[in-house]
Amino acid sequence: MRINEIFYSLQGEGHWAGTPAVFIRFAGCNLACPFCDTDHSSRMELSCEAIVREASRFPARRVILTGGEPSLQVTPELISALHDAGFKVHIETNGSHPLPQGIDWVTCSPKEGADVVTDRINELKVVFTGHERSMEHFLSIPAAEYYLQPCDVGNPDENARITALAVDYIKAHPHWRLSLQTHKLINIR
Repeated sequence: MRINEIFYSLQGEGHWAGTPAVFIRFAGCNLACPFCDTDHSSRMELSCEAIVREASRFPARRVILTGGEPSLQVTPELISALHDAGFKVHIETNGSHPLPQGIDWVTCSPKEGADVVTDRINELKVVFTGHERSMEHFLSIPAAEYYLQPCDVGNPDENARITALAVDYIKAHPHWRLSLQTHKLINIR
């Protein structure tokens, strides 16, 4: 599998924010989002065994498969190997490809122009750029929890404006919850 990096940190976003986890970042994606922060050119080829061995170096027993788009590469064998090593398996996906069975937590971050085909979503996390008129069409995607996450555009003033718009939107539409990228706020990976 093409892996960008494996590292240990705290989950910075959504339902599990603040929870220690091993991040397995897959290289490559089927979409080209302007706000993507993954360097897809940096990658290494790793077997399932090598991925599990590297993840097992850390004390947490929760892994987050992220990317890029992990659904392009993740296999049932990897999910089983991680479970056999005692891990809970989370995935962060754009939802445009089916997922193998056995994933414990699915975070779907749908993107405009790509249909969501993932059939089980624990949390739907929509990147909010401040230009959207309505997020309500995303509520047609079945999920247990719905989050808006202000887009980090790399400009503190613009980020503050986008966050304020997200807060106002959520206050007017209380079925949404705010997801902040706390790892960026406290300057950790």
